[in-house]
Amino acid sequence: MTMKVLYGANPEDIKTYDTARLRREFLISDLFAEDTVNFTYTHVDRLILGGAMPKTKSVSFGSGADIGTPYLLSAREMGIANLGGTGTITVDGKHFTLENRDVLYIGRGAKEIVVSSETADRPARFYMNSVPAGADLPHRLIKRAEAKAIELGDVRRSNKRRLVMYIHPEVMPSCLLLMGITDLAEGSAWNTMPPHVHERRMEAYCYFDMAPEDRVVHVMGEPGETRHLIVADCDAVLSPAWSIHMGAGTGPYAFVWGMTGENQEYNDVTPVALAELK
Repeated sequence: MTMKVLYGANPEDIKTYDTARLRREFLISDLFAEDTVNFTYTHVDRLILGGAMPKTKSVSFGSGADIGTPYLLSAREMGIANLGGTGTITVDGKHFTLENRDVLYIGRGAKEIVVSSETADRPARFYMNSVPAGADLPHRLIKRAEAKAIELGDVRRSNKRRLVMYIHPEVMPSCLLLMGITDLAEGSAWNTMPPHVHERRMEAYCYFDMAPEDRVVHVMGEPGETRHLIVADCDAVLSPAWSIHMGAGTGPYAFVWGMTGENQEYNDVTPVALAELK
């Protein structure tokens, strides 16, 4: 298990960042390595991103040594989305089977987590978001069919999309974590439109189901001082509360969104008019 640490940035600072520095501070591109677990701890609301791709063996984690607690989830909750083939997650001896696009909620206090794949030729890809939690809630598997879907956007504006809520008060209550998956409709390219900021929450994206040759241009930064990241399949992006977030892809793609902050009101956002962007 590895734990990389990112410290976040003041919006004034990124005006001086070159491409390499911007990618180093906000892009996580090494989530899924064979038979290991990679975590990134960000001081932006203390979110932890993780990725695991067990292929030839089961992989376990749960120690809190890197964050100063007995266990990783001693004071945290976690959501795990399976972006690959069928896999199993075992939490303190209890087994959960996740098909593609199923999500497992793990409540505060879990000690040992073991992940494995059904077959090595199509391994599971477990993408994880963990945030501090102040309540004990039971573990729960949310199947793809149990999640709540919302249709958004307009095909004429190339932003038709389907947002699916998994860890959300209307589906699976949590302490502070929100988590879901958004798919672009055929022929659409733009996500999260119109752009917006939510001062009371940060967000993280993991882009997936992309062809190897395709990329997403992820736009971030303050509305009057935008920057962009070129994102490949299974890359993740951190989006602080002060940053807009929107993107357009060169081909089909989807993304997992995870949020934490002061509330779980999904519509607690401040839209930004496209004419304000610079």
